[in-house]
Amino acid sequence: MGTFDFILHLLNFFAPALGVAVLLTAASRLLVTRSNRSVAFWHQCAFNFVAGSLALALALVLFGRDGKMLAYAALTLATASSEWWQAGGWRK
Repeated sequence: MGTFDFILHLLNFFAPALGVAVLLTAASRLLVTRSNRSVAFWHQCAFNFVAGSLALALALVLFGRDGKMLAYAALTLATASSEWWQAGGWRK
């Protein structure tokens, strides 16, 4: 595998985490009235992306391959948990 192919594989691996992070951050700002607006959109999105990426990487290590539904469930749980934490849901 060449360098270009490796970069494409890496980008495609992390694309679901980026998509979920952007959509979740946008939805939380539109739908939740008490969302965390003191933090910039891209900082909040980056935090969600890191949480989702770690979940996907951990699932890849545990299962030995990419694309399992349990990995995507972990991605959803990790990004939702990071959004909840950033919104201060743990203080309620």
